[in-house]
Amino acid sequence: MDEYRLLEMRGIDKTFPGVRALQNVDFTLNAGEIHALMGENGAGKSTLIKVLTGVYSKDAGTIHLDGKEVKIHSPQDAQNAGISTVYQEITLCPNLSVAENMFIGRGNGKITNWKEMNDRAKALLERLDIPAKATQQLANCSIAVQQMVAIARAIDMECKVLILDEPTSSLDEQEVEKLFGFMRDLKAMGVGIIFVTHFLDQVYEVCDKITVLRDGQLVGEYEIRDLPRVQLVAKMLGKEMDDLSDIKGEHEAYHSPDADMKIFEAEKLQSNTGIKPFNFYINKGEVNGFTGLLGSGRSECVRAIFGADRVIGGKVKVKGKEVKIHKPKDAMKNGIAYLPEDRKVDGIIGDLSVRENIILALQVMKGFFKPFTKAQAYAFADEYIKKLNIKTASADTPIKSLSGGNQQKVILARWLLMHPEYLILDEPTRGIDVGTKVDIQKLVLELASGGMSITFISSETDEMLRTCSRLIVMRDRKVVGELSGEDLTQSMIMSTIAGGESDE
Repeated sequence: MDEYRLLEMRGIDKTFPGVRALQNVDFTLNAGEIHALMGENGAGKSTLIKVLTGVYSKDAGTIHLDGKEVKIHSPQDAQNAGISTVYQEITLCPNLSVAENMFIGRGNGKITNWKEMNDRAKALLERLDIPAKATQQLANCSIAVQQMVAIARAIDMECKVLILDEPTSSLDEQEVEKLFGFMRDLKAMGVGIIFVTHFLDQVYEVCDKITVLRDGQLVGEYEIRDLPRVQLVAKMLGKEMDDLSDIKGEHEAYHSPDADMKIFEAEKLQSNTGIKPFNFYINKGEVNGFTGLLGSGRSECVRAIFGADRVIGGKVKVKGKEVKIHKPKDAMKNGIAYLPEDRKVDGIIGDLSVRENIILALQVMKGFFKPFTKAQAYAFADEYIKKLNIKTASADTPIKSLSGGNQQKVILARWLLMHPEYLILDEPTRGIDVGTKVDIQKLVLELASGGMSITFISSETDEMLRTCSRLIVMRDRKVVGELSGEDLTQSMIMSTIAGGESDE
């Protein structure tokens, strides 16, 4: 099939106060092509997509669809032109049914035949093998199923251009494969797909071409076969870098007479989330982690440790002394900090400034009737913005205006300001760029070499191997093994998940 230029964006400029987000950017998408849009957080990917979908108006440049220039001033204009988007943060209505979510906003806002709508939704769910009923409330579906419903909605709208913005971050391996099957089917039908992801493996599995942005400018467009992974990372970062370098070797392990001190211990700990009772400990200056497939119980374990879920059994000790942790504030008083998996829901407060988000946890511990002075708040924020290299116009900028990676750094700053003895990081690098991932991994090892104990959770096994000295392996909400030393390999993790059982 000859290449047919479905979408052409030429000379796109976009400036925000104090920031030039896009500068003379070109992007071309052919019909029947899966095209990865790559770059660090802050590179301009999201801005380019929002210009294409009418969320932002461009300052300069042109957009052509099917060879004709189009004016896109709103998301409705984009939808009418055949451009559909599925965002990382699901933008559906959880209080409505699956079918209502599929068809809301269509037909001039009027649904005249409920049976027809439910039948059509049912047929689409069956065709795409999505495990949901048309009539069930969306809130009762898992995040992964909600994501699939959002994709089904976009597919059913007979789009010419489908934009998938981090669509796989909530999906397990089987669901990712199913999504890739959808994408290949759509490709065969001539749909052009723009795929935004931070999972490099997925880019090389499903994409035909890659366009790389850096600092709001076009680095280049490449055929997938012409751009090896290490070169892609180098182009994204603007410097040569082996994305699988051994960062452990750059930091010394914590060596001190108290290195064998158990900072935290749990015995038969159990919460109301269905995890089986588990035993756990972490030494001073150690980096350990929970690993397992999506839904294995990794997050539930650390939420039980922090008191974020209701604990229904077991006992815990901090530095050898038994304590009661019923809620997060109890954990914080015992020197435990927790960066949650979902930064949008459980982490940031979007309308507050970067400064206010940084000092929030420390202010909670101090009490809101004893506020920090303005000078103290400024000093705290400025220290950590500099220390973590947080890219923001100022400390007064609303945190929702920052890129995902910089939002994550702000939440990390919030907890580091507490000077915890034990820091829990649940998916701290999900949905952020390669450069920021490495920054956070290096910071974890640096903090551990200074004596902080850290539990690290990541869906990316190689990231766990690069940071952790001991891994607790989960399957079906149960601990099934523990790996360290020479056993700390990808193949051992996989075989333990597949068939290992703990001795407990």
